[in-house]
Amino acid sequence: MARSTVEPGHGDELPASTGTRPFWEAVAQGTVDVAVRIYEALAASQRDVVLEESSRASASARVTLVSVLRRARDFAGAARVLEVDGAAAEVAQLHEQAGALLPAAEAWLRAGEPARAAAAFERGGALERALSLYESLQAREAMARCLTRLRRPMEAAAVYRELGNPHAELESLRAVSPDIAVARREAVLRMSALLDAQGESWRALVLLADALQEPELRGDIALQAEHTRLLRHLNLNGGPSVEPARAPPPPPPDGYEYLKAIPLFGELSLVDMKDLYQLARPVQFAQGATVLEKGAPGSGLLVLLEGTVDVLAGPGPGARLLNTLGPGAFIGEVSLILDGDTSAQVCARTDVRALRVTRVDFQHYLDTHEAAALRILRLFTEKLAERVRALSA
Repeated sequence: MARSTVEPGHGDELPASTGTRPFWEAVAQGTVDVAVRIYEALAASQRDVVLEESSRASASARVTLVSVLRRARDFAGAARVLEVDGAAAEVAQLHEQAGALLPAAEAWLRAGEPARAAAAFERGGALERALSLYESLQAREAMARCLTRLRRPMEAAAVYRELGNPHAELESLRAVSPDIAVARREAVLRMSALLDAQGESWRALVLLADALQEPELRGDIALQAEHTRLLRHLNLNGGPSVEPARAPPPPPPDGYEYLKAIPLFGELSLVDMKDLYQLARPVQFAQGATVLEKGAPGSGLLVLLEGTVDVLAGPGPGARLLNTLGPGAFIGEVSLILDGDTSAQVCARTDVRALRVTRVDFQHYLDTHEAAALRILRLFTEKLAERVRALSA
């Protein structure tokens, strides 16, 4: 292909082939809008030629070129041009805009931004690279997330235990394979202890009984000892007791079914639903406590497990009561996706136990669960459209 140069008025020379000459002339003249339209009309092969030629262009021409590429939304092309100048942070941002997460992560590393590099590696599926960086940064929650996605549940559970998050630890331990007897035994014992500590001794007993039926664990002394202890604790061992043995009470709700029932999550797969549930954090509010404050930034989703809350028009003793919500109800789901202030005051009428999914955690979930994100955002858009139609009517 024949090549020539275009001489702009300020003395610089710009490389140009026959097919790209009009584009480079527009760049040389600084007519960015014209250059954008020309670039957008070029075939993909000609756009590649422009990017190759950019390495021979002057610094001022490359500045204009990057502006053109940004306006044309060729973020990957703009990143490629800027690589020559070593602008690593800007290159990383452009790669992220282009959806090229692994090149973005490498650029963040060159820019001296290991936390952003780790997040980009994680979102791009390079979990081992992300985990290594998170370990160096001592970002323990992020480490646990990566370990979970890498199917290393015992290690994830150990990190959650250090963090004091029994809910996430329990969910990690549930994922331990029955085929690995030693790990399964350790997981069952720890799950039993967690459930017992949470007042769910009946559920712990059932867990142990089921584990003792597994071929690899049948007759295990430690499991049998824990099973016997729970039988005694629940007055089910056949010995004398002050009160007769009672039928097992219904287990307290753990929130999974409530979370699953929220319309916004109605199309999530089992795996995606379990990952979302693991993000939820147990929270408690004493009677009379403020659960959500009107006018404060939305903090995410809250799912009620036990107790009731009053939804009020505003703070203060004279505020009008709008609603009273109980177990299974949820509030704040819109703040998972949209920024905005809380529209009502919510106070605990009784002691309340709930699950919270924060906006920050949820946004990270969307970044790392592409199929789930598409389903959630589609349902959210449909719900929003229905509200708009209702208001218009």
